Amino acid sequence: MTIPSLNQPWLDQTVEQPLDPDLPICDPHHHLWDMRPLRVSQRYLLDEILADTGTGHNVESTVFIECGAMYKAAGPDALRPVGETEFVNGIAAMSAAGLYGATRVAAGIVGTADLRLGDAVQAVLDAHLGAGGGRFRGIRQAAAWDADPALPASRANPGSGLFLRDEFRAGFKHLGPRQLTFEAWCYHRQIPDVTALARAFPNTTIILNHFGGPLGIGTYAGQADAVYAEWQTSITELATCPNVVAKLGGINMEINGFGWHERPQPPSSAELAQATRHYYEFTIDKFGTDRCMFESNFPVDKVSCSYVVLWNSFKRLTSAYSLADKAKLFHDTATRVYRLADSA
Repeated sequence: MTIPSLNQPWLDQTVEQPLDPDLPICDPHHHLWDMRPLRVSQRYLLDEILADTGTGHNVESTVFIECGAMYKAAGPDALRPVGETEFVNGIAAMSAAGLYGATRVAAGIVGTADLRLGDAVQAVLDAHLGAGGGRFRGIRQAAAWDADPALPASRANPGSGLFLRDEFRAGFKHLGPRQLTFEAWCYHRQIPDVTALARAFPNTTIILNHFGGPLGIGTYAGQADAVYAEWQTSITELATCPNVVAKLGGINMEINGFGWHERPQPPSSAELAQATRHYYEFTIDKFGTDRCMFESNFPVDKVSCSYVVLWNSFKRLTSAYSLADKAKLFHDTATRVYRLADSA
């Protein structure tokens, strides 16, 4: 049984038909969880994600990104996040059976580990690989932090400079030899730290999440032009690192400051595209379509819009693009970076 999000009546006020419904999509960034009372979607399991992906867009596959779900209740602290991989791999196996439709949910899995463990993190990485059923692809250890206490820090409260610390890099060095990618979730003033990390480990693929988190609340409220200018400078430099790939999405969260969730009616796809176009077009210009992929960041971004509206906004943004570039942005870059053919 599907459990609707708390804002479903609000979302239902803006209904659109999917644009270009045959275009193949790989959604490379979503979460799965249960019993999250502080989230607009308190439960997001197989039924719930299929309710979203099944609304008309041609979503062929997805990639799960860690979110602190279903950690082991016992055992060594370092290994408890492996429970999340076990949980997601079970859902992926259900989806792969084909009984629930054509979409292959969690065809790729990204978990977490405390890379500050240094060499000791190898046991955690290998445990994830063992639990992932051939689907495990990488690690995300979030660095999102800002000195402004109005800004929420990542779950582990990393403080400043996580990506620059020696103990973090001592664990990070073990990703590349295992063909594991790294998801960089940070706020926009931390993007230079991602650049430094990418240059220190040129043989490890780093995936920038959510445009590097441009902020629009707290100290940054009313500073959209200044934030964008600073972000442009940082993104331009980051794009010179060939081992970095950019996820295009995750910009409809409360922290981004657009305030969609505060409106009496949800935005249309045209409104979303117009308000955020400058971030998408600048990133695509700097990275190229070979290193960019659209993402939903659901159910987090569901606080602002429906799945149909979100992907319609991406299709509006790329209406003048070539078929080859659309294929890369919506599907091919993601399936290549996450090696999804390897988990088929």
